[in-house]
Amino acid sequence: MTYHSPSNIADLHFLVAEDDEFQRRWLVVMLAGLGAQHIAEAENGQVALGILQDKSRRIDISFIDLNMPGMDGIELMRHLAKAEHQGAVVLVSALGSALLFSVETMTKAYGINLLGAFEKPATPEILQDVIGRYQPPHAHDGAARKALPVLRLEDIRQGLQEQQFEPLFQPKVELATGKVKAVEAFARWRHPQYGLVPAAAFIPMLEASGHMDELTSVMVEQSIAACRAWQDLGLLLAVSINLSASSLAESGLVEKIVALAARYGVAPCDVTFEITEIIAMTDVPVCLENLARLRMRGFGLSIDDFGTAHSNLQQLLRIPFLDLKIDRSFVAGAARNKQMHLALSSCLELARKLRRNSVAVGVETREDWDLLRDLGCTYAQGYYIARPMERDAVPAWVEEWSQFF
Repeated sequence: MTYHSPSNIADLHFLVAEDDEFQRRWLVVMLAGLGAQHIAEAENGQVALGILQDKSRRIDISFIDLNMPGMDGIELMRHLAKAEHQGAVVLVSALGSALLFSVETMTKAYGINLLGAFEKPATPEILQDVIGRYQPPHAHDGAARKALPVLRLEDIRQGLQEQQFEPLFQPKVELATGKVKAVEAFARWRHPQYGLVPAAAFIPMLEASGHMDELTSVMVEQSIAACRAWQDLGLLLAVSINLSASSLAESGLVEKIVALAARYGVAPCDVTFEITEIIAMTDVPVCLENLARLRMRGFGLSIDDFGTAHSNLQQLLRIPFLDLKIDRSFVAGAARNKQMHLALSSCLELARKLRRNSVAVGVETREDWDLLRDLGCTYAQGYYIARPMERDAVPAWVEEWSQFF
């Protein structure tokens, strides 16, 4: 049987780390059958580590068995993380999907470029699928991989005063209809020297110094103003804005938001505020008061990053939220992983039983989209749909997207 292989597979360099000689040779044969021409072999984790640490050798994709004598695949992942290994990894195991899922989660937490994982035995179709996901390190969202500039608090606050901060907007699409219903605002700093600076470079410092409310004010006003501009063009989009714990603790927060919505003539139901699951667990009275008053005034509330904290249902139900946002760790790859599929299904079922909308983030492939639609998820958000974009780019993008539905 002939299998179609990725066009560049002959240029890729592979490592097969497997202690069972038959399994190792069979994997090598299948890779060669797909067109691979550069394949190294290792009979245990120690040998594999030596190959991967050899600066004179290039390894693009490593197939790593978990259960090997001496240094097993789990320990090998830790060493690769410490060495900041840039190659991609595929995990292989005969020990069951539960363990495999656990090690997948660990590997991603280490920051390793994990292409996928599968239970033995391998097949050419499985290999072709995981290899097809490979991208060279320079293709992995280069902007995100750039070292963040070191910025001082006074620089950040000066940038806020000079109106250098703005939101970018990522669409949320209704899975059942394919229609764009809302966007989420992400803070960016259009720095005169560094260009567009991501939130990770400035939000932690603003949070730690107690100045997060300065950025929140900018984000809320500009997002509501964008909503007004789109509506003036006949584009009926709602907007979601993230609220931090420190902003939520501000006593006059609700009054400021209500005044801004009134000034721009935007209905409260068109504005949703997102809080993380961790913030939803707060017992700070003023935070709970602000959430209740925002909802009472007609604004939407959304629980973000659901599934990443250790909240219970009783804690969540204290917040009158309308949307449950399911973290990307439950979404990406769920179509190929039984454990992730089960976790994702459980989150969606909880949202249905609570009569809340479900929003899946981190949707990066058509496979993710199809699974979420089949499982009855309400909205999807992620790079498969669109990256965050400037306000003025949204109408044209929506028009282009609508041509497909």
